[in-house]
Amino acid sequence: MEQAHSLLLNEEACSQLREHQRAEFVFEWLRFLKKLLPATDRADVKQNQKRLVEQLTTVLTGSPGPPTRLLLAQCLALVYRVGDSLTSSLTVDRCNDIIRSKDDSPSFLPTRLAAVACLGVLYEQLGRLLINSFKESVANLLKAVKSAESQGRCEIMLSIERILKGLGVSAVSCHRDIYKASRTCLTDRSMAVRCAAAKCLLELQREAVFLWSSELENVATLCFRAFEGSNYDVRVAISKLLGTLLASALEPRQTIAPRPGTKRNSLKEVMELLSSGFLRGGAGFLRASGDMLKGTSSVSRDVRVGITQTCVVFVSILGGAWLETHFSCLLSLLMEWVSHARATQYPADAVSCRCCVSFILRATLGTLLGEKAQIAAAKEICQLIGKQKRVVDAALHEGNSEARVSPADVAASQHVLSCALLELGSLLQDLSSTAAPLLQDTSIGMLDTVISVLLHPSASARLAAAWCLRCVAVGMPAQVAVLLDRCAERLNALKSCPEAVAGYSAAIAALLGAVQLCPLGISHSKAKVVMTLAEDLLRSAAQNSRISIQRTQGGWLLLSALFTLGPTVMEHHLPRLLLLWKCAFPLSVKDVENELRRGDSFTWQVTLEGRAGALCAMKSLVVHCKDLLTDDVISRLLPLLSCAVALLNQLTAIIKSCGNQIKNAATVFRLRVYEILTMLQPKTYEESFGTVLKQLLNDLTGPEITACAELNLLASLCYSQDLALLGPGLQDVDQHYIEEQLHGGGSGGGTLEYDPFTIFVKAQEVPTPLPPASALTAAAVQLFGVIFPHLGIQQKAQILEQFCEFVRQLKGARQQTVQIHVAAAFCCTLKCLASSRRELGSEEIQRPALSLLLGALEGSNPLLRCMAAEGLARLVQVLNDPNFTVSITLMSFDKLKTARDAITRTGHALALSTVYRYLSGISSSQYISACVGVLFTLSQDSTSPEVQMWALHALSVVVDLSGPLYHSHLEASFTLVLRLLLSTPHTHVEVQQSLGRCLNALITSMGPDLQGEGAGVCTVRTSCLVGCAVMQDSQDCLVQAQAISCLQQMHMFAPRFVNLASLVPSLCEILLDYSVLINLCSSYLFLRRAVVACLRQLAQREAVEVSEHAIALVKELPRRDNTQLDVTIKEVGLEGALFSLLDRESDPRLCRDIQETLVHMMSLAAESKLAHWLKLCKDVLSSSADSALEAQQEEDGDRYDDSSVFHAKSESSGPFNNLRWSTRVFSMECVCRIIAQCENGDPAHFNMALAQEQRLHESADFLVLHLADLIRMAFMAATDHSDQLRLAGLQTLLVIIRKFSSVPEPEFPGHVILEQYQANVGAALRPAFHVDAPPNVTAKACQVCSAWIASGVISDLRDLRRVHQLLASSLAKVQVGRDVASQLYNESTFTMETLAVLKAWAEVYITAVQGSRQRESPGSHLQQQSDEAGPADPAGAGLLKLVQTDLATLSRLWLAALQDHALLTLPSQYSSQLPSTGGSFYTAETVEQARPHYYSAWATILHATALWLNSTGFIMVDEGPANLSRPVTPTSMGQSTSLSSVKSPEDISTDRLHLILGISVEFLCSPHSGDQMENINSCLQALQALLEVPWPRSKVGNDQALSVELLSVLHRLIVTRESPSIQLAVLELVRQIVCAAQEHVKEKRHSAEVDDGAAEKETVPEFGEGRDTGGLVPGKSLVFGALELCLCTLVRKLPQLSPKLAGSPTGRGGQTCFLSNTDCRLVTSALAILSELPSICSPEVLYLLLGVLRETVRGSAGAESGQLVPGILQALRTVLTSPMSRAEKCRGAWTELLRCGMHTLLESWHTDKMDPGVDEVTMLTSLTIFLLYASAEVSTVEPLQTRCIQAFRACLESKDPVVLSRSYQLLVSLFQGPEPVARPFILALGGRLVSQLEEVEKSRPQGPAELQAVQDAIRALEALMFAADETHRPQLVAVLLPILISLLLDENALASAPAASRSLHESALRDLMRIGPQHSAVFKALMASAPHMKARLEAAIKGNQESVNSKAQAPRVNSKNTPSIQLKINFL
Repeated sequence: MEQAHSLLLNEEACSQLREHQRAEFVFEWLRFLKKLLPATDRADVKQNQKRLVEQLTTVLTGSPGPPTRLLLAQCLALVYRVGDSLTSSLTVDRCNDIIRSKDDSPSFLPTRLAAVACLGVLYEQLGRLLINSFKESVANLLKAVKSAESQGRCEIMLSIERILKGLGVSAVSCHRDIYKASRTCLTDRSMAVRCAAAKCLLELQREAVFLWSSELENVATLCFRAFEGSNYDVRVAISKLLGTLLASALEPRQTIAPRPGTKRNSLKEVMELLSSGFLRGGAGFLRASGDMLKGTSSVSRDVRVGITQTCVVFVSILGGAWLETHFSCLLSLLMEWVSHARATQYPADAVSCRCCVSFILRATLGTLLGEKAQIAAAKEICQLIGKQKRVVDAALHEGNSEARVSPADVAASQHVLSCALLELGSLLQDLSSTAAPLLQDTSIGMLDTVISVLLHPSASARLAAAWCLRCVAVGMPAQVAVLLDRCAERLNALKSCPEAVAGYSAAIAALLGAVQLCPLGISHSKAKVVMTLAEDLLRSAAQNSRISIQRTQGGWLLLSALFTLGPTVMEHHLPRLLLLWKCAFPLSVKDVENELRRGDSFTWQVTLEGRAGALCAMKSLVVHCKDLLTDDVISRLLPLLSCAVALLNQLTAIIKSCGNQIKNAATVFRLRVYEILTMLQPKTYEESFGTVLKQLLNDLTGPEITACAELNLLASLCYSQDLALLGPGLQDVDQHYIEEQLHGGGSGGGTLEYDPFTIFVKAQEVPTPLPPASALTAAAVQLFGVIFPHLGIQQKAQILEQFCEFVRQLKGARQQTVQIHVAAAFCCTLKCLASSRRELGSEEIQRPALSLLLGALEGSNPLLRCMAAEGLARLVQVLNDPNFTVSITLMSFDKLKTARDAITRTGHALALSTVYRYLSGISSSQYISACVGVLFTLSQDSTSPEVQMWALHALSVVVDLSGPLYHSHLEASFTLVLRLLLSTPHTHVEVQQSLGRCLNALITSMGPDLQGEGAGVCTVRTSCLVGCAVMQDSQDCLVQAQAISCLQQMHMFAPRFVNLASLVPSLCEILLDYSVLINLCSSYLFLRRAVVACLRQLAQREAVEVSEHAIALVKELPRRDNTQLDVTIKEVGLEGALFSLLDRESDPRLCRDIQETLVHMMSLAAESKLAHWLKLCKDVLSSSADSALEAQQEEDGDRYDDSSVFHAKSESSGPFNNLRWSTRVFSMECVCRIIAQCENGDPAHFNMALAQEQRLHESADFLVLHLADLIRMAFMAATDHSDQLRLAGLQTLLVIIRKFSSVPEPEFPGHVILEQYQANVGAALRPAFHVDAPPNVTAKACQVCSAWIASGVISDLRDLRRVHQLLASSLAKVQVGRDVASQLYNESTFTMETLAVLKAWAEVYITAVQGSRQRESPGSHLQQQSDEAGPADPAGAGLLKLVQTDLATLSRLWLAALQDHALLTLPSQYSSQLPSTGGSFYTAETVEQARPHYYSAWATILHATALWLNSTGFIMVDEGPANLSRPVTPTSMGQSTSLSSVKSPEDISTDRLHLILGISVEFLCSPHSGDQMENINSCLQALQALLEVPWPRSKVGNDQALSVELLSVLHRLIVTRESPSIQLAVLELVRQIVCAAQEHVKEKRHSAEVDDGAAEKETVPEFGEGRDTGGLVPGKSLVFGALELCLCTLVRKLPQLSPKLAGSPTGRGGQTCFLSNTDCRLVTSALAILSELPSICSPEVLYLLLGVLRETVRGSAGAESGQLVPGILQALRTVLTSPMSRAEKCRGAWTELLRCGMHTLLESWHTDKMDPGVDEVTMLTSLTIFLLYASAEVSTVEPLQTRCIQAFRACLESKDPVVLSRSYQLLVSLFQGPEPVARPFILALGGRLVSQLEEVEKSRPQGPAELQAVQDAIRALEALMFAADETHRPQLVAVLLPILISLLLDENALASAPAASRSLHESALRDLMRIGPQHSAVFKALMASAPHMKARLEAAIKGNQESVNSKAQAPRVNSKNTPSIQLKINFL
């Protein structure tokens, strides 16, 4: 293929290829040429032009395929455009000759078509250069069109379209001729020709004014005729044409000279044209009048659907502004359509017309108008409804009350009202809470108007009004309760009016259904009201026969709707319901027979309605309250069902006796029986099978059956992928709502009045139930599928034989109907069998089953064939018999080889693939080869496109399922697909679509292998890309969509080979092209989906490139109509265009894809293009007409002087106009995402000083610089009308506060950056605390409030008060309680709001307490405060005062909330213990909804409560503290509760303590607490706060079991949580528990000493745990628990401690381990706890402790951290000073133990001496601690004493001045220690000390470390001197003084000496001055005996005196010059 990439065709390479390869080679060359020519130098082209044209002409005459001919034409035109255009006329002549040629052979056809295509493109590209020959060419083409076949006609029309495009106005002379030719083509029998003609006329109307002026009527009639028998593509093309013409007629784009007698068309005239077609169809005058005379005139559905689409296109082209202006006129004209008697002659027609008009309204109002305009439209619709209602009312009330309104008037008004109300409902539901002002506007009285329609005499109008109310409720949940109350009240008042009963009960049912879509729900009391109403209606139904039916229906409708509220609500009402059900049915089956003898037709009608309603209520119970369906309930329902089934048998007799008027009621009753039986287990009603089956067979095959819409019956039984075979109309298209009517059989679609019981289903769109007869068939099919598997084998066989017999005997339409029904029923059975894994049965069943399916597989209906193929595959799956499978596949192979008819071949081809889908068992390569062989052959059968399409589809399924087994066929398959793509004509679009599916499957099958470099892979890859290119150039949108998804697959597997530079522009062109109509109606939904799905994938990796390519495209694009979206892309890039698209789309999948694309683009580019993205979000947010103006003016006014320009227009000045609230909510989510993303980026995003500094050096952008915009956006959103947007705004505000609260303001030190926005935050929060604000908004605002107060941003108490006031108001609301609150929402919302308020207060209180503690102990928090410059300080104190005022209330509420939470966390087996009425803040019914709210709030509340109890010290406020002066002993606890109901303060405190402990322990034990780090922290801090107070400590200390349990929970926590903060908190808590135990032991000892009772003395655990045996019992011992926990921490940080780990690789045996700062803190905490343990246990336990300690001392030697050592030594000291050493019982053992410890320490010293990592100083320190703090008898024994002295001596020998220095310091403490310890050391080391000091004179210190060592040595000698007796001291002074004098320097030496020597000189002098006078006698004697010393000393004193004098004079001189330095020093 690389050889094809040249300017001239490589003929040599081409000639060597085979036929099909040559076509591919030529196509690839042309593709390359098309890209190459525009980039080639003109001279080069001219030089090669002659040869190039020759080669292209050769291709032209060589029968090129359809894609090739289009490319060829483009290349020819390019050659002439880039090169020399003079010879172009020769090529035109050549083409004309070919077209004129008389050769009619099929082989010449491709050449002729290519010539036609070339003519079109040549004229399109070269335009007026060819003006001379243009008439001849057009005449030639128009002549050819008369004799051409369909391909030729299609190609000629497309060619003429291009000629018109190229020549523009110059072609005017031929316009009429072209028009005449196009007219005939527009009604051609080939659909492709109709589409082409429509495109041609669309191009023609640009210049041919007559089309939309004088000829408009004729063209319209012509289009109506073209709609008849059309397919989806034709309807789209013609509706676009006619819509454009009508729009031009109404608002001409060019001024036309007015002819005499003509006037401009008005909207009314234009709509009359459409309505004539809508009401009379496209027939000519004669045919129409003839039909009228016969009375058979009915417009075909195709025409109506086409006209509907036309109307949408027409309005879309005129645009949103036009629609806004002319809406009322348009509305009234549309309503004339539905009110016209001709449109609503038959019920099905009426439904169909309503559907069409609803679609027009939805597609225009829903997508073209912004929110403001939608509100205006809603007002218009409301006025129309009011007008219609008044007309009907007037007609009703005229004359006497008997004169009813004429049926025609009611019929007309009902359809108008139905359409208007459904559209009004949709508008209000879309507008959501933005429409709230509309409802409050009394001038409109919207709700009154809608409610008034509930009294309309027609059911459809009443149900539409009910649905409209439901939409109001979904959009504005606050209205649900209000409307329910209102309707219930009216229903009570108007019980005797049949319309009122029917209307209001439907409204209440609809409102109850709405609750499913309202997260805030409704109050449970409403259910009770409705229940009472329903019971009332049912009981009073028999009182008045005039309204019996309505009351019965209404009562059951209400009960059915009630079940949607869920089991928690309904379980209370179930007993009453069971009673009502019982009353509705006879007592036994015998009574059913007795009933037959009595009752007239009316009674039976009421009875059947009542029973049908009761059965519907049962169905509702099964669907919505499955949990209530216990065995008991089922057993009580079954007898009733038996009666219902028995009644089925009698229905025929009843209808006979009562007449046909009860037929409908009987049908509905049968339908309800089938529905409920389908939902129950067949086993439960086995005895009724006989009756049910008899009825089912009658309903499926009986004489009275009506054909059910195939689509509703069969589509669900087909495999979804196979439905693609039936054309695009069945798939997801924009016009799905009306398109499905065409497949809906005779019913014309569904509507609410067919089944009012669907009004409460959970759906956003209005339900469309089928007519009862059709619904009955569908239900019978379903029930048959459920029952059949449970029958006996004989019965199964018999039924299937019967089915086959029926199909054989019947003829014509009835046979088809029965065949569809029985095949569907059996397929449904197979589906049920497959899903339940049951057996079908033996051979005798298989035969009829197979015959039934094969009959359907060869039926004429394609949908039936699809289902039969699926059924056959299911049969194979269910039987699971290899022999049967083989026989089936062989049979299909044989049929395919022999059959010649298309139907058989298509069915069996599909069957081959479906069988393969369900049987992985035949994954044999032979089977695949056989399949592939047959399907290859079929797919090349060009005589039958249908066979090709089905065979290729089947092939794509096989490829998909085969996986790697298919690899051997891949190359052949690619070749086949490519060959067919290059040769399939455009008229056979369906084959191209199947080829697209095939190519997609093949690419997926290749997968990542496509990246390979082998020759075969390269060929395959090229084939893929060529195939995609062919499909991209297709005229059909579905094929284009497949091309895009193929390229998407290619990009996934081999991204290098997909050229984004061409792909992205082509994707954007599609979005742009189809956005010409803002409604995107002409576009194809599946194409937009494919484009956006592809963009989403590209954006995941290459977002930046995608964006750049899109902008580049728009800049280059020469467009004739510059659309809104192009402008958008130019202004705001592709992402902005996607926001616009998101706003207009309603398809959920497409919207989700657009959002994901935007998120991916943002995640890759948000940081680099921060300003762009934030501006985009801001523009989107401010695009609503309200919020935009004031915000924009306020902002732009500052920036631009000429900002008035921007505000001249009425709409906002941004690139977006009136975006919906949902899009704006998404933009706020984007803002939050951007903030989250920046968090992981540069720290400068959250640091103003850093950001400003970096901005100077580089052009970077940082989030903090946009803080004002962020706040503004959050403010705008938080104060919007839309509740969802308010929530999003508050969430954004919360994120901003959390992220920016600590960012300092560089310009004002000591302040933070958020301070300046206090007003904005306050203003944003205020509306959320308004009385009318929904509880979820208030709850979110509470969260923001607490975060704002807790952030410490507010420093001024007055500002603090403002926000505090908001919280205080919500607290007041909570205190009032839920009973007073107007119950608009469910009780759980009260829980949500209350807990949000309590949690917010708790957070504030915690912050206030922590702030006050920080101030009390400032030292420990200096580091933290230095960052924030402490802005929280002044506010903190005030904050605590503010909270203090409400603390009494709060603490009560907090405790109540905790109690609730504790109850709700009880396991389910204790649910009986829950209070029956509910808790403080939840009701019994809302337990489940309340749980999540408690779960999110309890931890914070727990922490706050613990802090409050800590602050009160557990002392009750009303009690004096005297009675709690001494901790209470366990014996007195808990007695008062049993004695009296009044609890003592002691008991209340105990309960509170246990509540907090219980909740904490339960949570910390729960396995789900993994993600709740904050909650764990809160728990631990709460427990710490408790244990800081003496009383709870004594409780915990007294209760050993409790302490041990706490420790085991904490142990588990420390093992499972890696977070350092949690581990530190755990250790702190353990320390507190150990302290509590210590206090307990101390108290016991103390009381034992005080009391003399000997008996008690024995029992007192004097030595704590392990006193008898020294053993600790795991699980019961507190010491053991603490040890376990500490060891766990130590061993994790220092593995070498554990003997097991020490040698293992994980233990890092000999290595030193480096511990982080936090690790050191952990180890220190653990050691501190360990050291406390001896005080609560007996000494035998201690060896373990000391082992840990000495190991740690040793291990820590390697840890280079100054933090750890002091901790270890402190712990060591604590142990050594333990009271154990003094207790006589254990003194000996203790001493022994300590000696062992000391020995080990010395041993480790000895062994580790070689190790350079060991820290001698630490070792020596620990030795010293032993020597000083252990009793003398420990260390004075040998050999310990000697070895200690050796250790010290060794250190004194050290060369390291630091070691020396520390050794001297330790000697000081030793010399000062107890005499028995100090004495040996003085004797051993004194001399060494003196000699070392004497050497200093020779080698003076050089650095500070050495200086320190000398000074420490002097200190040591001094200490030794003071340790001596008074008598020996003078001798020692005599040794010390000469040493000191020897350190003095003379004057000369002093000047030049280094700093260290000088310092030594000064310190020695100071010492001499100090010691001399103390021992004057010795001093004098020394001076006298040594004159040289005296001289030295005097000189030193004299020098010192001089320097002091000079220093005293210096400052006076400098003082004036250096104030700044002084100042700084002072500050430091």
